[in-house]
Amino acid sequence: MNKNHKYVFVVGGVMSGVGKGIATSAIGQILQAKGFRVNPIKIDPYLNVDAGTMNPTEHGEVFVLDSGLETDQDMGNYERFLNMDLTSEDYMTSGMVYKHVIEKERNLGYNGKCVEAIPHITGDITRRILLAAEKTRSDISLIEIGGTVGDYQNMMFLEAARILRLKHPNSVCFVLVSYLPVPAKLGEMKTKPTQTAVRQLNSYGIQPDIIIARGAVPLDARRKEKIGISCNVTGERVISAPDISSVYDVPINFEKDKLGDTVLGVLALKAKKNGSALKEWKKFVVKTKDTKHEVRIAVVGKYFDTGEFVLSDAYHSVIEAVKISAFWNKARPVLTWINAKEYETGTRDVSELANFDGVIVPGGFGSSGIEGVISAIQYAREHKIPYFGLCYGMQLMVVEYARHVAKMKNAHTTEIDPATSQPVIDIMPEQKQLLADGHYGASMRLGAYKAKLKKGTIARDAYGKDIISERHRHRYEVNPKFIEKITAAGLIFSGMSPSGELMEIAELPTEAHPFMLGTQFHPEFKSRPLAPHPLFNRFIAAAIKNSKSVPVLTPFVSVRRM
Repeated sequence: MNKNHKYVFVVGGVMSGVGKGIATSAIGQILQAKGFRVNPIKIDPYLNVDAGTMNPTEHGEVFVLDSGLETDQDMGNYERFLNMDLTSEDYMTSGMVYKHVIEKERNLGYNGKCVEAIPHITGDITRRILLAAEKTRSDISLIEIGGTVGDYQNMMFLEAARILRLKHPNSVCFVLVSYLPVPAKLGEMKTKPTQTAVRQLNSYGIQPDIIIARGAVPLDARRKEKIGISCNVTGERVISAPDISSVYDVPINFEKDKLGDTVLGVLALKAKKNGSALKEWKKFVVKTKDTKHEVRIAVVGKYFDTGEFVLSDAYHSVIEAVKISAFWNKARPVLTWINAKEYETGTRDVSELANFDGVIVPGGFGSSGIEGVISAIQYAREHKIPYFGLCYGMQLMVVEYARHVAKMKNAHTTEIDPATSQPVIDIMPEQKQLLADGHYGASMRLGAYKAKLKKGTIARDAYGKDIISERHRHRYEVNPKFIEKITAAGLIFSGMSPSGELMEIAELPTEAHPFMLGTQFHPEFKSRPLAPHPLFNRFIAAAIKNSKSVPVLTPFVSVRRM
């Protein structure tokens, strides 16, 4: 271990889902602005080896790294805020840890010792944290522990953190992110849940150095004082984090409370440069508020079956990519979720898409709602509504075009109809063998792959270069047997693998449609506030041009369900 390396652990109290990931991202960005190299690490306590096999309606989006590792969506938050590509070492699950320890034991790696949770599980957790710091050559590691302090499955991670601090007392900082509710009938912000969370953390031998107090409203002086006295922290180390209109304001709000200096104080560090390095970020935040017009985007998808609630987290990176490009185009994005099943069953009319400026079909798996999606794609194509298909959205765009333009009425994907006579989308041969052997996890085409772009196309013009690298997560591909017939009907495959075997981007020429483009990869994974994705930029620009809405005066982002 580098004796000068520092560690910031971010843990949750009271309940999960209140912003630990954004808080970790914001702290990292502030420390970057002060001249330090950081590497964020997400720890997920579940026993899955990675996030790839989990249902997105329960867990949210699966975010894919360049390496191909399938991770939690907070890794996407880190990359967007820190404008950096993360590595496989920056992600950890209980499943990874236990799998490694058990495999090592089976191979006599412990020399016959009795293998136990302590010190062997905690030791492997620490090993991974140190390895990530070494590989990234960072100055400060930011480690977010998923869930809350009361979760049984978090005990080993908290114990590893406690031992790390015991060995290196001036090198570890603990930040607790806790929610302060305001019960409707009481009308008063309550601190007791946070006090209880701190006592729970104390029971593990850990005292938080900083408390980030999340709440619907700002923390007042009285509550700040009460938390400080009850939780054994000084008042300036209790940071107010009220609800705000945009997560991109969080780093600026934290800096107003001097959170960066507070963290450095705990770690006995001094800033290497002035925090004004956040100036580029502040310029972007101005863009989020300086919108001239509204752009209405319909997201026609599959993962909405959550009762009366919409789990937009299933498409978190898509939402952020749309927002980012809209802001760069001085537009206020209004996203509406449309469940494709309702088009399929006829409970709603696809012609409602005429009310939108653009249509997105994001990624997904399975047969649910597929004919509804295809009808939405057909309507967008025939009525010249800007369309952007992502992964499954490109595959179904090819199916729709093959059926209705190339006159291949039985065209389909073998994911839905394995017996189709015209399998324009089919599984790769090597994938067929993996599925036959029962291997599903981490067995798709995953991670960064290069593609060659065709000159004179929307894609080539948008990227401004011939070779690109994008992240994939899929098994099925455009079937080479049908490419000649489909292209003869007018569809252009403007991006291909370097070998020319795999179709990566499909589009219609601009004389036929203002913007109809699909990608086999997931461009949303590489869109960042300071580097918006070129294809999202082009889609939003086309949607704005198609818009008939009036200018708006108040900037905000609306996400609603229809």
